[in-house]
Parts: sequence; structure tokens; C-alpha cells
Amino acid sequence: MKLLVYPLCALVLPGNPTATPVSQPPQEPVPVIIIMADQLRADVIQEWAPNIMSLAEDGVTFSHAYAASPLCAPSRASFFTGRYPNRTASLINPWAAPDTASGRVKAGIPNLYTLMQEQWDSWHVGKQHLFTEDAPITSDRSGTTWVTTDSYSRWMKERGIAKPGGRRFKALVPEQVSGRYTHIRYYSTPLAERYEPGIDFFTDRYIGNQAQRAIRHRDKTKPLLLNSMFMAPHPPFHIPEPYFSAIDGLQVDLPDDVGRWYPGQSPLQLYNITGYLGTRYSREAWRDTWAKYLGLVQLLDDEVGRIIQVLKEEGLYDQAMVIVTADHGEMLGSHSLWQKNCLYEASVHVPLFIKFPADFSPNRRIVDDAVSLVDVLPTVLGFTGLPLPDGLDGQSLLPLVNGETPPNTRAIFFQYDGNGALGNFQRGIFRDGYKLIVDLFKDELFLELYHVAADSGESENLAFQPRYEPLVLELLALLKDYMKQTGDRLVLPENAYTEFVNHYTLTIEQ
Repeated sequence: MKLLVYPLCALVLPGNPTATPVSQPPQEPVPVIIIMADQLRADVIQEWAPNIMSLAEDGVTFSHAYAASPLCAPSRASFFTGRYPNRTASLINPWAAPDTASGRVKAGIPNLYTLMQEQWDSWHVGKQHLFTEDAPITSDRSGTTWVTTDSYSRWMKERGIAKPGGRRFKALVPEQVSGRYTHIRYYSTPLAERYEPGIDFFTDRYIGNQAQRAIRHRDKTKPLLLNSMFMAPHPPFHIPEPYFSAIDGLQVDLPDDVGRWYPGQSPLQLYNITGYLGTRYSREAWRDTWAKYLGLVQLLDDEVGRIIQVLKEEGLYDQAMVIVTADHGEMLGSHSLWQKNCLYEASVHVPLFIKFPADFSPNRRIVDDAVSLVDVLPTVLGFTGLPLPDGLDGQSLLPLVNGETPPNTRAIFFQYDGNGALGNFQRGIFRDGYKLIVDLFKDELFLELYHVAADSGESENLAFQPRYEPLVLELLALLKDYMKQTGDRLVLPENAYTEFVNHYTLTIEQ
């Protein structure tokens, strides 16, 4: 596979509707509360997260929201900058020394903090995975108050109590570095144990407590900007009671795709962390893992409920714009895969709910149009009356909310470039209910086409059916154009479809 860096140019994405003016702008700056979970599947909210659902009923649900990348750092970089990963240059979690530059946002790109912290009383509480080439975003000179997981680590050390997790929750996996050679690293497994120190010392309780403190001790001369970045339900599954025992595996109605490797899915996933670890477990083995994961979802939901309660006590709930989402999803055995790191629905389809101030009346309570997390920044800036910086890939969601934009055929893009280093590559496009995934490893290329609107489990790879060749070629052309315009380091071969058809046949499920 050739590697080539294109010069950056203005991005004009196909099918993007022209933004329409907001019909009901707020008269004064409003509090903005962002609550982000880590690794939260979109399909578990309705049944297992009543507090989040209660907030959703007060706001707008975006039923087809997608992360720009199924990985923490690049997804958050896109979320906070309104730009796709190729444009931010944050492509991976920057753990392997040779590739760390590919985990940082390029210098000079503004983000939600730098754009809002002068006028808002800005707080960040929880996980901090926005890495930049500029001076560390958590600098003392920042206009934001930073309470991070490093703060939690110091707090726990002072008390002589061990944090959740540890080496026993990890396994050795191979990881490509710089797309050329293999390192060994430790990576999370589905092992679950009870966290004996209890809920008062658990990471997300600390984050929830600090978020409440930020609300109560805010500078009341300014509107509040609070970014609450939770860890749950991300592994390790080292979980305090009552959440460890809250759900019995027999209570869990597993999705049909859990523990199944479908005939048309990419064999290149076996070179990725997802398949290397995920294929070790049977469908029944995943049942208890699901129970523990859902226990963490309940824990997260309770912390969200506590934040909502304090907002109400402080008289902020009706005034505030409250956004609940996740940086990406979790495979949790779907397609026999583990964690995220891929472009299937369980991994890139994320929850997104926006509750507006009480005096703003959305014309739509459910938006089924496909949207991206890159759209959140321009939505927040547009609603709060701040100017939009140049070069955004995202577009404000307010015209959709106001019913001023008809249902669109906008293309949504996502990509994966490796976990802690550059190695496994995937590119994807979603449009008109169809998703095309291009999976790349070394010199191999595998295509997957799914009609997600009719096949939400992505069980039938339509790329093997000749009648879908025109659609595959059309989506490939759009994807190549997007990659070129955003300065992608990869170049897809001109004969990608022919190469795929010649090299692979549909494997019959045994």
C-alpha cells in the first residue's frame, strides 16, 4: 500500500447542505455542560440508562451519530476541534515513541477550550485525551480549571489505596509500529473482578464528585462550561459493588451478532487487537462480560443523574445546554471482536443527546439524519453566538433541530489508523443507509458494504454481490476524494474493487 501525504486543501464534502440561520438564538450566554462516556455503545442506553434517557426526553436525540474515529485520542481531537482526523493529524493514541506525533493535534488548531475559556468559566473534569503540539492544554496558563485522572491518582496515593485495574486485566498483543515492524504491548481483556475498596474510591465516583464541585463552586459572574469526561464503561472491568453484582448474565439478551464471525467480514481483523483478543471467547463466555459492562453503564448513569440533580439544585438545568455522548462504542463480542478499533456499528455508532435551555423550542425531538461528532463544536459555537473558526469539517446541527433543513444525503466519514501506533488502517463512509469499509493491512485490502438501515448487525457483506458493484465504486470514489482533500497519508489503489474481487471469495460459515 503506497503512503503519500497530500497538501491540505479546503474540504468540500459531497452532499453537505448549506447551513440555515438559527430561528431562536439565546439572548444571553448559556451554561454548556458536556458529559462524555468512554466506550459506550449506543444500543444499551434506552434499557440500562434511565437518567440519560430522562435527559434525552427533555432534549433532542440524534439516532444516527458517528464518531470520526473508533479510538479515544483521535475521536476526542475531532470532537473538540470540529475537524476530521486527517485534518487534526491526531490519528492514534500516542503510546509508541516512533509514532507519538501522529497522536497530537497540529499546532494552531483552535479547540472548544481555547475558543470558550475566556468568556466562560471553563472546567474539565475526568479523562484528558486531547493531545496537542501546542503547549500542553492543561498548562497552568490555561483559562480552564483542570481536574484529571492524574488528579485522581494523586488523591488515591495520598490515601494509600490502589486504583482499579492492573496488569492481571491485560494480555500481550502484537502491534504494528509505523506500519513496518511489530512491538509487543499489554492490552485490556474482558476479565472482571470486584473492586474491594468500594464505590467511594472508584474513578467515576471521583469524577462525578468533582463535576458536582465544579458546578457548586463555579464563578457565578460567567456562564459555566463544564466538560465531564467519564471513564466508564471502558475496561478494566474492576467494578465496585453494587454494580459488580447488579446484573446477572442470564438477564442479558445478547444481540445476535455476539460471538459470531460472519462469512463476509474482513479476515484482516485477525491482525488487529479486535480479532486477536475477541475470537478467544464463545458467545456464552461473552454473556457475563456483557453483565459486567452493563453494570458499569448503570454506574455511569447514576453519576450522570447526580450531575443533573446538582444542576437543578443550582438553578442551571433549565438554563443550560447539556450534551451527552461517547467518544466511541465497544464491540463487546459483536462479530467476535473486542474493544473498539474498527468501523462496525457497535464501535463507531455513538449516543448523542442535546438538551437545550427551556426557552428554546426544537422543532424536532428525534433527528434520524446521519451526523458526526465533528458537528458538535459548530453546534455549540452557533448556539452560544461565538464565531466559527475557518476550516471546520463539521456543520451546525441547529438547522436540523429547527426543521429548517430537509432530510439530507450527507456522507459521513470515519477512519482508524492503529491503536497505540500506526499499523492497521481502515477507512469508511456512510451515506443513504449504506456503509462501505475499506480494511487495510500491509499490502492487503478488503471491502465490506452493509445496508445498515436494513441490516443493523452488519451480517451480510454486499460487496461480494455483483449487482452492488456500482454502489461500491460510487462510495469508493467519494471516499478517495475525501481522503485526498483531507491530506490522508494513504492512497487507495485505482483498482481497489477489482483487487478485492480477484483475491477473495465469500467464506461459508461452518
